[in-house]
Amino acid sequence: MSRSLSGRRKILNTTHKSPELPRAIIKKQAALSLIWAVPVVAAIVAGILIFQNVRKIGPAITIQFEDGSGLGANQTVIRYRGTRVGSVKSVELTRDMRLVEVHARLDRSAAGLAREGTIFWIVRPEVGAAGVHALETIVSGPYIEALPGNGNVQKKFMGASEAPVIKQSDSGTEFILRAPLVRSLGPNSPVYYRGLQVGEVQYLELGRDSTTVSIHVFLKPNFAPLVRTNTVWWNAGGINIDWHLLLRFTMTAENLRSIVTGGIAFATPNEPGPPAPPETIYVLHEKPEEEWLAWSPRMNITNATVSTPGTSPSFDFNDASQSQKQP
Repeated sequence: MSRSLSGRRKILNTTHKSPELPRAIIKKQAALSLIWAVPVVAAIVAGILIFQNVRKIGPAITIQFEDGSGLGANQTVIRYRGTRVGSVKSVELTRDMRLVEVHARLDRSAAGLAREGTIFWIVRPEVGAAGVHALETIVSGPYIEALPGNGNVQKKFMGASEAPVIKQSDSGTEFILRAPLVRSLGPNSPVYYRGLQVGEVQYLELGRDSTTVSIHVFLKPNFAPLVRTNTVWWNAGGINIDWHLLLRFTMTAENLRSIVTGGIAFATPNEPGPPAPPETIYVLHEKPEEEWLAWSPRMNITNATVSTPGTSPSFDFNDASQSQKQP
């Protein structure tokens, strides 16, 4: 009886035995997912950009101006030789409220501007006797121009109220004209010879005795030999009207530009004197005499500023027409 019971239990145990459950297979994940690669690469790129910008950063300087109209933080730039070399970071008044203080940052390549003797001035659009100046600032706004000095390192500057006079004696010749008064002349007014512009007015200044005005003209190097010791100069700007018999009149002006901006012309006699040395002083006449306009001396010069077709291949219209007729 006991054996039969134990046999049944074995049979029951074998018939009611539960099946084995499936086992999950766990795969090991990669140590670094691709999702984390994106921010890592972005951080590396940002670090490179920051490093490059830090390398470009130059010294911080402070410039004080009497008038800061048009200047704006992160808008106004500093230029030298037409290239941006810095920018304005903030604009504020001084404690006594008498000046405008501009805090700017120079580029690393322009660190040499932070030296004693450097001149800073604001360039704004101007319409004057010499024409329109800095027209591009109407759209872009004023900017600060720099003229480098050669002194010791300096971080604080007093800005100039106007652009300094830059002499360029190495690329031309300067002559001085004196007149009792000046009507239409100004800086950059043209200088003509036989109707061709050969130079311009650099600047004007009052004589030491305050009785005359000294006009400094600058001629291009290839035209300087036209000026001799017996050369005469006259005012070619504006309109000179000479009335004759009420109905007839003559109007003289070098060209349309000289009517608006003023100008100077000169002539040399048919028997020219020796070449005039630089800074020779002449008298500026109000108008020319008739014989001056008739002078036509022979003086050899080099038209270095004029492109001539001398080196271009010649073109014969007759040969061209004959070649077109050939089949």
